Amino acid sequence: MTDTYKGGRALVVGLGIAGIATAVRLHQIGWEPVIVERAAGRRSNGYFIMLFGTGVASARRLGVLDAIGNRSNENLAMYEIDRAGRRRPGMSPAALPGGPRQLLRGDVEQGLFSALPDDVEIRYSTVPTHITQDEQAAEVTLHDTATDATVTERFDLVVGADGMRSTVRRLAFGPQEHLHALNYMIGATVLDGPVEGYAQHEGLVLAEPGRSVWTFPFSDHAPGLLFSYRTSDIDAEFRRRPIESVRAAYGPEPTGPLLDHLMTRFEQAPEFLFDSVHQVKMPRWHRGRVVLIGDAAWCLTLYSGMGASSGIAGGDLLGTMLQRHAGDLSGALQAWEAQMRPFIGYQQDNILSMRRLFTPDDRKEQILRTGMLRLMSTPGISRAMGKIMAKDMQAKNVDVAA
Repeated sequence: MTDTYKGGRALVVGLGIAGIATAVRLHQIGWEPVIVERAAGRRSNGYFIMLFGTGVASARRLGVLDAIGNRSNENLAMYEIDRAGRRRPGMSPAALPGGPRQLLRGDVEQGLFSALPDDVEIRYSTVPTHITQDEQAAEVTLHDTATDATVTERFDLVVGADGMRSTVRRLAFGPQEHLHALNYMIGATVLDGPVEGYAQHEGLVLAEPGRSVWTFPFSDHAPGLLFSYRTSDIDAEFRRRPIESVRAAYGPEPTGPLLDHLMTRFEQAPEFLFDSVHQVKMPRWHRGRVVLIGDAAWCLTLYSGMGASSGIAGGDLLGTMLQRHAGDLSGALQAWEAQMRPFIGYQQDNILSMRRLFTPDDRKEQILRTGMLRLMSTPGISRAMGKIMAKDMQAKNVDVAA
């Protein structure tokens, strides 16, 4: 996929899905990407994610789709449960229109990383601390936190793929707040075995007003676990140990044996994610020679299910526009944003309906959610409901980077 075009030198900040995808695509079109990552090494695990058609199309073009794989199949089952452990059939994510791939975040990162050429430089324990620009280049000061060394280098392009609390965004776009809180918290991990009383291919959902817990099954791996709950004080959630905040959110009612079991599994997990839920909303994603991508630019949240797909597609399309507008960086970035923004805007606007599916906000939303699930299992009505959902899912399967 590489052609004779010789691009510039690009700094990619962040070795996550969006950053690796961008570096792979930039190398394909003849650019020289240099990746810096805050962590001391690559992450190996990660919670449950879905890869929709948007991400599948871009992953196929990047040549990484087979390496990413697929941990879903038609045998996966979901159950709606209550605290007493009573269960009824639920809706499996694998059954959504378009058949999204159920994966671990690490599957996607490893698949992309395997396509990264050996000559791409990666600097771990490194963060940008200052960015200035002129007509010829962006000058970036980089700090190695392991050695305390600092170096300043010039790049033709800086790509901020460093997540929801992006340092690049702050340095290049100013200190103004672009995070918009949804007033929800999540706690996620990957279990080391099936849930007690359930087979490996079975998952569960306990959805109550303002809180829910999910386990996501895989065909060949222990399930992922997700706690999701509403909060009126995000700062207070972080002042306690994560498990203490989780237990408080699901009280004061007795947990029951199954919910208590899942909380204990979360507490004992060697790795987990505990964070607040935010969207990133910005009037523009590029400034001069700096462009933001993925969670740094838009952060669709895990409720959308589109974080991985939009990150891969954003990197794929960025390379395409740089190639198409060779020698015109400003034109390339403008064209990239013009094509991505309507797609991202729709996904952000649709987040409320997706959040309701994950965690109903109140009793009214819980009743509506329960009614929808029952209609989907009713003969004669399920087909009509499926058509409605298929229309909503079309936007998650569009090849925005084509």
